[in-house]
Amino acid sequence: MNDWLAPLLATLSDGKAAVLVTLVHAVGSTPREAGATMLVGPVTAGSIGGGRLEWLATSAAQALLEVGGPPRLLRFTLGPSLDQSCGGIVWLLAERIDPEDSSEWRMRKAHAEDGFALRRRLADDAPKSTWQPIAPQLSDTGPDYAHLQVRDARWVFTQQIGAEAFPVVVFGAGHVGTATVRALAPLGAQIVWVDDRDDIFPATLPPGVRTVSTDAPTAEVHAAPPGSYFLVMTHSQKLDFEICEAIFVRRDFAWFGLIGSASKRAGFNRRFTARGLPPMRLGDLTCPIGIAGIQSKHPAAIAAAVAAQLLQVREARSAIQHASHPGPDAPPLSSLPRPQ
Repeated sequence: MNDWLAPLLATLSDGKAAVLVTLVHAVGSTPREAGATMLVGPVTAGSIGGGRLEWLATSAAQALLEVGGPPRLLRFTLGPSLDQSCGGIVWLLAERIDPEDSSEWRMRKAHAEDGFALRRRLADDAPKSTWQPIAPQLSDTGPDYAHLQVRDARWVFTQQIGAEAFPVVVFGAGHVGTATVRALAPLGAQIVWVDDRDDIFPATLPPGVRTVSTDAPTAEVHAAPPGSYFLVMTHSQKLDFEICEAIFVRRDFAWFGLIGSASKRAGFNRRFTARGLPPMRLGDLTCPIGIAGIQSKHPAAIAAAVAAQLLQVREARSAIQHASHPGPDAPPLSSLPRPQ
């Protein structure tokens, strides 16, 4: 998800500065949500919504690159004056990052690769963000949480990147499995990709993907962390059934999907109940998989439908989590300065 991080590190390694533009608060209809980030510098990466909003944000970031200075908070109404029809309001933060900050940012990247979430804090009286690595399971704010708090025209922005783990275990490295992994990887999933064939995996893997070649794939079911998303799409229905049976033993997964038709599901259901699975547990299995309305059987189409389905499940779980652990409410932002 943080597609700006690698270009930022490359820019700093070249001895050049960059500006991180973060959408920190949104009201009404907006093209992106709070937490969306764009990098501006020798290389531009990420997006805060495109259009004239992004052009103006880029101009402000380039000015910060030229003259330097503390972080800047900018407010934009997405109406006719910006040639946009969303009608909402967004607040953006532009933070300059200099080459001497390179080692700190590389440390943040290392923390993220080690499975930690990152908690970021930036305030109007601080020249740069401060960061703290935290274990994802200790977060109660959901994925990519971002919050702007205002008191008497003073502001504090807090954000958690990777605040909710998105572990996905994909069984099967055929055409659909490969397409599904490539669809999920850019969405922030931490993927364990399992197959019993040694030479089936591609030579180049997307970031966040670990392959496991094993004759005992059910062991990866037991090894997966709580809250995992399981996708079963192997080359063998016998193997599919064995893996599904192992998943049913667990009760702590986020979602469990099996590729196949309604008739395949009906047959599996009969076998599961014959093995003693309570009928009420059959609803834990999703089969067929993918959002409704996609009829194409092309691997890329199936992968897109499945990725969308997992995002729906993840966001629904996050909404429940936010309802159980609401963040602090920010006061009205009308007292904040508008951009010049």
